[in-house]
Amino acid sequence: MNVRNSVVFVTGANRGLGLAFAKAAHALGASKVYVGMRNPEGFEAPGLTPVKLDVTDEASVKAAAALCKDTTLLVNNAGIVSLMNGPLDSNMIELSQTLMNTNYYGIIRVSQAFAPILAANGGGAFINVLSDATWLSVPMLAAYAASKSAAWSLTNALRLQLKPQGTHVLALHVGFLDTDMTKGFDMPKSSPDVVARKVYAGLEEGALEVLADEGTLQVKSTLSSAEPVYFNPPSF
Repeated sequence: MNVRNSVVFVTGANRGLGLAFAKAAHALGASKVYVGMRNPEGFEAPGLTPVKLDVTDEASVKAAAALCKDTTLLVNNAGIVSLMNGPLDSNMIELSQTLMNTNYYGIIRVSQAFAPILAANGGGAFINVLSDATWLSVPMLAAYAASKSAAWSLTNALRLQLKPQGTHVLALHVGFLDTDMTKGFDMPKSSPDVVARKVYAGLEEGALEVLADEGTLQVKSTLSSAEPVYFNPPSF
């Protein structure tokens, strides 16, 4: 699918990777770019149309879909992360529920609302933003990793169900990004702008999955080995 002349809707697009996806789509010639965000008041960016969207609120999702019925490319980017001491924390269940509500149920709500729209517009594509934590869970990210693993499973099922209607589903797996979310952490980080461009290039080539950085490539490459990286991550 070509980004040029498409109508793009990006969730969680007020900053970070979501905003990078939106700006890259506009630069690549998308005919319209909707940017979903909880509070669009005061948001201004050339070529981007802000839309009120809270992926944890079904009514909000349905209202956004009704407003944007010309969408042909949906980027499920909205997501949150929280650090913790590990899966034995007393707040593990509560934190997991919060993260799942955005990172997993949020994708379900948005996908259910927009899949019929894409079908009516010729098929189009979904891009689901996942993580290297899909496959590599460490104690401080236990709840987050669980939500991303669930989102990966959902993405694979969506790909199969939506294929007959002509909707292509691409999964992005990426490690740490240079955004406000990781500010203050000293670690290798990818540029959101570079990642967004890489994903759109993959989409136009028909890729089903984009592994956006060397760390993620390394993690994925070990999954079928006798010693996958999640047994003994380098930092543990």
